Amino acid sequence: MKFPVLDLHCDTALQLLGKNRDTLGRLDTNDLHIDLERGATLPGYAQCFAIFTTPNMRRPEGVSVIGMFERELAAIMSQVEENQDKIRVAYSAEEIEENRKQGIMSAVLTIEGTAGFDYNSEMLEDLYNIGFRITTLSWNEQNPLTGSCKTGGGLTEQGREYVRLAQKVGMVIDVSHISDEGFWDIMDITEKPIIASHSNSRALWDIPRNLSDEMYAALCKTGGTTGINLCAEFLGENADLDTVCDHIFHFMDIAGSDRHVSLGSDMDGITNLPSGFAGVQDYPKIADRLLQRGLPEESVENIFWNNAVGVIKKCSI
Repeated sequence: MKFPVLDLHCDTALQLLGKNRDTLGRLDTNDLHIDLERGATLPGYAQCFAIFTTPNMRRPEGVSVIGMFERELAAIMSQVEENQDKIRVAYSAEEIEENRKQGIMSAVLTIEGTAGFDYNSEMLEDLYNIGFRITTLSWNEQNPLTGSCKTGGGLTEQGREYVRLAQKVGMVIDVSHISDEGFWDIMDITEKPIIASHSNSRALWDIPRNLSDEMYAALCKTGGTTGINLCAEFLGENADLDTVCDHIFHFMDIAGSDRHVSLGSDMDGITNLPSGFAGVQDYPKIADRLLQRGLPEESVENIFWNNAVGVIKKCSI
């Protein structure tokens, strides 16, 4: 395959801590969906690693949610440090591109759920300086910033301030997991492109975690992109590589363009992948299927790489 891969979302950082969240696994080779050995088979690879927190997450006795945020961050950073010859943290779109030219994989830090720093927007500048470049406002619970896809309810004033400050420091706002009301509240105030890092088409599979055609069209107008989620339950019944392609083609029909759809697998945060896809090494299978169904190579490269890199660059300061 000739196409590099930029994946906007995975939960590998949490999975490195093991079932009981008290060990440290390896990123170079493992039995997860993602490792460096398999990533190296791709002709360029940048992975957004989510640091995931929610108030009721499983954690060792005596470890707070803030402590879990710190553990996940330490896990992924230690593994990147241990494998500097293969992967490096990228702090900008330019560094993502430069790493690719040098044959080095990129790690991009992202925030999934804001409980891990107590929903505190005053932390955003420090988090940006650490390397975080993308942030959601919530996971599946209602919190001081917003309602979620599970609860409903729009942005609070604190949530609006969070969006403004995140965009001011240079982070991309990610609407995956947010409520419909929260989504539209963000559309009303955003000054930069918006992404849904791991969400599919609600028109094709009607679940709250997916985007309606109207939501997707609004996201496109901001200059943003959505990452196609490979969770089988978000794709449809008997999901396979063609089902993945169906969501991509549907989004392209709505946008009238190939510039607003990307990859956002949700690997290592899900159990069931589409038939024919077992891990990061199988991205070429999706590319091949898109080509077989008539998509030009230029469009595949936009979806696999250029669109996501472009949004990160547009949102930088």
